[in-house]
Amino acid sequence: MKNRIFVIALSLLSAGIYAQKDELKTAERALKKGDYQTAIAAVKSLDAMEASMADKYKARYYFVKGQAYSTSDLEVAADAFNNLFAYEKEKNKNKYTSKAQPLLQGVIKRVSERAIKLYNAKDFKNATGDFYLTYKLSPKDTIFLYNAAVSASLAKEYDRSIKYYRNLLDIGYTGISTNYFAINKKTGVKENMGSKAMSDAFVRSGSHEKPTVEKTKSKQADIVKNISFVLIEQGKTEEAIVAIKEARKQNPKDVNLILNEANLYIKLEDNAKFAALMKEAIALNPNDPNLYFNLGVINQNDNKIEDAIGYYEKAISLDPKYRNAYLNIGVAILGQTDALAEEMGKNFQNEKKYVELEKQRLELLKKALPYIEKGDNIKRDIETVRQLVSIYDILEMTEKADKLRPIFKEMRENQKQ
Repeated sequence: MKNRIFVIALSLLSAGIYAQKDELKTAERALKKGDYQTAIAAVKSLDAMEASMADKYKARYYFVKGQAYSTSDLEVAADAFNNLFAYEKEKNKNKYTSKAQPLLQGVIKRVSERAIKLYNAKDFKNATGDFYLTYKLSPKDTIFLYNAAVSASLAKEYDRSIKYYRNLLDIGYTGISTNYFAINKKTGVKENMGSKAMSDAFVRSGSHEKPTVEKTKSKQADIVKNISFVLIEQGKTEEAIVAIKEARKQNPKDVNLILNEANLYIKLEDNAKFAALMKEAIALNPNDPNLYFNLGVINQNDNKIEDAIGYYEKAISLDPKYRNAYLNIGVAILGQTDALAEEMGKNFQNEKKYVELEKQRLELLKKALPYIEKGDNIKRDIETVRQLVSIYDILEMTEKADKLRPIFKEMRENQKQ
């Protein structure tokens, strides 16, 4: 009786092995014809047998499954190929791995290209899925996890975005890349050579010279900033502050992190803390005109006009072409004429007082004028021209006003089109 049971068991095992072999052949024949539906149907019948599948068929099964799903469900295809790699590595074999690796690269290429296309089309939700899938398919390409985090944020899938950003921090992602440049002798243009080997080859050939190596900045500060901004969008202000303060503990002298925390307080409308952080940043980087400009804006918003102008002047001393600093000084001075205009209205019948107030107003306009003119000289736009025409008219600088008037008219017409 025992022998009979043993024979039956062997028969069932043999039948199972034959079934596996037949389904694999069916799938392979279908793949040769491009009949992916039949191939998938055959693979599905094998899925239930995966755990008990004969060793000699398992790698083949994963390989066939990866091919079958490579045009429909790319995630299933990738999982199959990765299972194949792990299995053959365990068995110290490479029969199907060598065939599957270029196929997997093809899958990765299609998914990543689709992700970029969706992102450019502003379909951020689906772009997020494909960016993350690309990362899963090729974990070494961590830039795709970063892209998934950014896309999720734009899709307003905030929990998903924070999860990916924190994953990036956990794996130590920096986003730093190394670029190899050389000067094209014919054009004089600095070109990205792609790799050190290519750079060396072109320099040796004589077509390029002056090779340089440049590294991009770390994205870790941006990641922390983005986490905090996402938390603010969710109304989780306290968590946002904790997130960025924690990052600053690790890098207390990182100016970018200080600026990110400062920007956080701008969103919270806490000008005092913003100003304190900006001063901290200036102490670490005293030659950055943007820091002084931002302090100028905060002081101007707090109606501390003289302090604001002082910071703008410092920004200009560091960057003589800082257009917005010139314009903001002009605006800060012009803002003082509002109170005078109001007083003039109240003293319309008091000629002596009215004339004195008018004189003060004209002096302020004269004081503001050179700054507006300088900003306009650096870069002209319709607002600077509008301001200049108005000031010239009030100051009775008729020739200058008449010269600008047709320019203003043309700019206004172009703006309407």
